[in-house]
Amino acid sequence: MAVTASPPATRPSAAPSRTGAAAVTAALLLLLAALAVVDITQGTAAVGGPEVWKALTGRAEPDDASVVIASRLPRTTAGLLVGAVLGMAGAALQAVSRNVLASPDTLAVNAGSSLALGLAAVTGVSLPLLASSGVAFAGGLAAAAVVLGLSGLGSGTVRLVLAGSALALGLTAVTEALLLLFPRQTEGLYRWNQGSISQNGFDGVLQMVPLGVIGLVGLLLVARRLDALALGEDAARGLGVPVRATRLTVVVLAALLSAAAVTLAGPIGFVGLCAPALVRPLARRFRAYSRARTGMPLAGLAGAVLVLGSDVLLRAVVPADVAVAVPTGVATSLVGALFLIAMAARVRDGAGAAAADRLRIRSRTVFLSTTAVLVVVLVGVTIAAVLLGDSKLLLGDVLNWTQGRAGRTVRFVLDTRVPRVLAALCAGAALALAGTLVQGVTRNPLAEPAILGVSGGAALGAVLLVTTVASAGSWSVAGAAFAGAAASSAVVFGLAARGGFQQNRLVLVGFGVATGSAALISLLIVLTDPFNATKALTWLSGSTYGRNLVDVVPLAAVLAVGVVVAVTRRTELDLVSLDEDTPRLLGLDLARGRLGFLVLCVLLTATAVSAAGTIGFVGLVAPHAARALVGRQHVRVVPVAVLLGATLVCAADLLGRTVIAPAQLGAGLMTAVIGTPYFLQLLVRTRR
Repeated sequence: MAVTASPPATRPSAAPSRTGAAAVTAALLLLLAALAVVDITQGTAAVGGPEVWKALTGRAEPDDASVVIASRLPRTTAGLLVGAVLGMAGAALQAVSRNVLASPDTLAVNAGSSLALGLAAVTGVSLPLLASSGVAFAGGLAAAAVVLGLSGLGSGTVRLVLAGSALALGLTAVTEALLLLFPRQTEGLYRWNQGSISQNGFDGVLQMVPLGVIGLVGLLLVARRLDALALGEDAARGLGVPVRATRLTVVVLAALLSAAAVTLAGPIGFVGLCAPALVRPLARRFRAYSRARTGMPLAGLAGAVLVLGSDVLLRAVVPADVAVAVPTGVATSLVGALFLIAMAARVRDGAGAAAADRLRIRSRTVFLSTTAVLVVVLVGVTIAAVLLGDSKLLLGDVLNWTQGRAGRTVRFVLDTRVPRVLAALCAGAALALAGTLVQGVTRNPLAEPAILGVSGGAALGAVLLVTTVASAGSWSVAGAAFAGAAASSAVVFGLAARGGFQQNRLVLVGFGVATGSAALISLLIVLTDPFNATKALTWLSGSTYGRNLVDVVPLAAVLAVGVVVAVTRRTELDLVSLDEDTPRLLGLDLARGRLGFLVLCVLLTATAVSAAGTIGFVGLVAPHAARALVGRQHVRVVPVAVLLGATLVCAADLLGRTVIAPAQLGAGLMTAVIGTPYFLQLLVRTRR
């Protein structure tokens, strides 16, 4: 009966479905045309609609015609092209990975392309646009291959976001290091890295159009294979579809489209994520859009609407002279961050809390011996950090300095170096303790202040103060960082608390908040003067440069309180990290205890960020290593994690000061380079 009943149900709906789909497509085209018209009339020059019409019909003044033909039309055309190729790339990646969060951003394609172009810029070789596109394509494709290989196709949203965000952090850290080490060769690369559709003529657009056409045609040719893959691998193989070859082809074509967009306009964030999401409800309503050959072009159309709409909105809200300096990618990243946070509120968790293991017990001898070794290592690293640098000292120089008998040169070196070492030690210890607390409270072994957006919120508050108040002191920066961390934590933990800190929701909300914070930080840096911009970039790299003892006092005080609280409430922390029911059965106020630990985590992160900038992965690596060494009892994990965190950041700061002396790299860049491989290896191990 089902077979005979289906034709009458299908035939009457086919025509309305096609009609409705055609109406939606026409509406999007009209909206896009309207946005294009408005975008052409916007700019700093007093060239409005009438002047634009005269320029298009060949009757305008030479100056007006130059503005329209050489600047505004190329900008609008670039917006159309970039939005279309990113929308199609995102739709293709989501289809081939069966993951609604796959996009050039979450697969680190943009970060890989940016790093590849940054490396090309450092060489000093001037590449033509097509060659630059080839370099970007290679970098983006390599990054996508790594993320997809680590996360697994169709393995769920959280693993993809974690792998992509971790790799993007590492690649971005290397790119920022290039900006600091080669300022002349990479001049303008930071602004370009934020993504802007502004163009100087049609040359770039015309050279990228063929790449977009090749990508679109290639995706349409494999559209039927993508439809078959949507049914599952076994069904696709049964229909004769070469699954592995199809996936490889689609990923290569999507990377080609993303490379074209990055080469032309820099990384425009989250268009490839949001455009397919806008099309998805239409595909459920209109059957004509459910197939890849119609859904992907529609996603391209939606992407063009997003890019041009963001550009129009930006220029309508912000004064024209300021809007010129604000990259379009900042606006699209903010939209994407809000989209991720809204989407995370509806995500269901597939894995549960991953850290609710039994408390593995290790012998007291193992704990004592491990602690003793770590203390010796920490003392050795600290001594090396004090003695080594652009000027090498001896232990006798340090002894004379402590007794006030050192010479002027030695006194100057140690007066500036010792506070840096103390800041690195305290920041590493604070971040490690914060990571231990947040992993225990959320029962999520992949939680970490940087990945969850807490560090990003603290950095936003501190950068806002640094770029607006030239004479900001250490206490005021710490206060601003705490305010930012508190605001971001309220969003992240408030939304994730519904349903018991589910892993998917926690990571997605944190990723969205971190992305939004990074976009706002980029906006502040772009709009401020060059001196403040350099100061903010150096500080964001996790540098301890210029720190004094006054800067270390707030951090040391909060760290001391945090260690005391964590040790005295170790039993409560053990119970909270087990499950939801055990603490309640023992009469523990779970909500109150969890809130107290999270507030302490925010304080530790904020003061660490205010003293040493943004330093990633320490809050992930140190607690994991501590649990592997001494078990899961927090009375042992806390001191070992604190020692590991202090050692890691102090060693990273030492390497940053000495490897390429007299030039310096921030400790945050070094820990990102060290932490990214560890985090990716952890993802591989947990997948197994």
